[in-house]
Amino acid sequence: MSNKVRGLLLVVSSPSGAGKTTLCTRLRQEFAQLRFSVSYTTRKPRPGETHGREYYFVDPADFTEMVARDEFAEYALVHGNNYGTSARLINDALGSGADLLFDIDYQGGRQLKAKFPGDVVLVFILPPSLQELERRLRARNTDAPEVIERRLRVARDELRRYKEYDYIIVNDDLSRAYDVLRSVYVSETFRCGRQQAAAEAVLSGQQVLDIGGHLGAISVLGPRLEEA
Repeated sequence: MSNKVRGLLLVVSSPSGAGKTTLCTRLRQEFAQLRFSVSYTTRKPRPGETHGREYYFVDPADFTEMVARDEFAEYALVHGNNYGTSARLINDALGSGADLLFDIDYQGGRQLKAKFPGDVVLVFILPPSLQELERRLRARNTDAPEVIERRLRVARDELRRYKEYDYIIVNDDLSRAYDVLRSVYVSETFRCGRQQAAAEAVLSGQQVLDIGGHLGAISVLGPRLEEA
């Protein structure tokens, strides 16, 4: 058995305004090994956004060509714009043992779960109420009233998809919600199926260390535990 740990694909979804971006940012700040999956999108950059950091901004023609070349592991139309995740990025991460964090909607999460069923963990962030969600959207003061109304209509449809997810977190208190998200990530990282390589390393006489949230093996002199 290979001693290489397979990566984890952590998908976090929520309606606009429920707080998933803030929660994901905090998770990335705490766990250096958790890489952010930068999606491709046809929407225009918002003030402060940088190509290659928040998104890869491409025009619709280029996006269509990428779809035709089967370059996306998932893609979807969201709020009138196309979004997609590079298939190469995911395959490279899984093969190297890197963990990826996805800030995508239920359509993308559903596609990834179908393609990588043993590697994907789906987390849905709920607002405490639709009224609170509307208050947050209006308080951001970044969208026109008609855009907010459209987001609220879409939010109701997104909320109906909660049964497709593995975990649900209500973001009524940011610190508490983050503690739950953190617990989900740590627990899933150390699930038995993802740490078989560590157990096999110990059986073969190696020493296993926890290095930044991942178990790594080093060679040591000692007896090998043979099968009975």
